[in-house]
Amino acid sequence: MLRFLRASWSLKWFTGRVKRTFFGNTSDMDRQNIRIRLKAFDHRVLDHSTREIVNTAKRTGATVRGPIPLPTLIERFTVNRSPHVDKKSREQFEIRTHKRVLDIVDPTPQTVDALMKLDLSAGVDVEIKI
Repeated sequence: MLRFLRASWSLKWFTGRVKRTFFGNTSDMDRQNIRIRLKAFDHRVLDHSTREIVNTAKRTGATVRGPIPLPTLIERFTVNRSPHVDKKSREQFEIRTHKRVLDIVDPTPQTVDALMKLDLSAGVDVEIKI
């Protein structure tokens, strides 16, 4: 009987905490966010595209969180320099993928229209989640 009471008490305490945390603050849940992830091999092109998105969002009245730089993915490839001899002679190449995240909080319809019309550089991969 003691174990059951203890388990029900902790479950009651846990559900009460979840309700307070998630359902007590309804202003955060009512907000709609747009999350934009940008990827590029060249960080200068990526930063330029990020600035364009931030300026467009601020101009239309939305608040922007970010840009948040994510860790750079570095892929290294090692190949032999010669086709059949000198195994110790190798060359290394690397590709760096730079990433940024932007959160647009409470976007207006004008913000969404302006972002859809925005023309970004060809070297930038854009992923949008609503």
